[in-house]
Amino acid sequence: MPTSSVGATNKQAGVTLIEMLVVVLLIALLAGLSYPAVASGVDSLRLRSASDAIVAFLNTALDRADRRQQAVEISISPRDSVLTARSADAGFVRRLDLPEAVHIAGVRPGLHQGVEISPDQPRRFLVYPGGSVPAIGIEIVNNSGRRRLVSIDPITGVPRSELQP
Repeated sequence: MPTSSVGATNKQAGVTLIEMLVVVLLIALLAGLSYPAVASGVDSLRLRSASDAIVAFLNTALDRADRRQQAVEISISPRDSVLTARSADAGFVRRLDLPEAVHIAGVRPGLHQGVEISPDQPRRFLVYPGGSVPAIGIEIVNNSGRRRLVSIDPITGVPRSELQP
């Protein structure tokens, strides 16, 4: 009885090195083309998230001054990209550190002529209970250069965020 191997062939199945290199090259090309768009999208999300955090921070400080009838000092440090708020009795202290990819580009309103202060020095604003709300504007920028302005409307006292051109 002859022995036969049913289904066995001498052909070897597999992928050649050239085929694998072509596939790896195509994957690398697609990744290289899509990376800038993905990175830009992530930067935009970080910027939007930071502006939303600043709006919530300012809302908290304004609400504290109004509800507790306490003066609240808001300090903005462009050099450190940090916002702090505290009441006079130190019963209320909040700090907001912006992510590393987002920086404070400027604080509005600008200083009066004749007032000499470095742009990196912290700016301080006081919010008085029942008083008018200061027209604070904080311009933030991400690493790709996109800007947003977070400001408090002095008439309504509501913080808002808008994209800057």
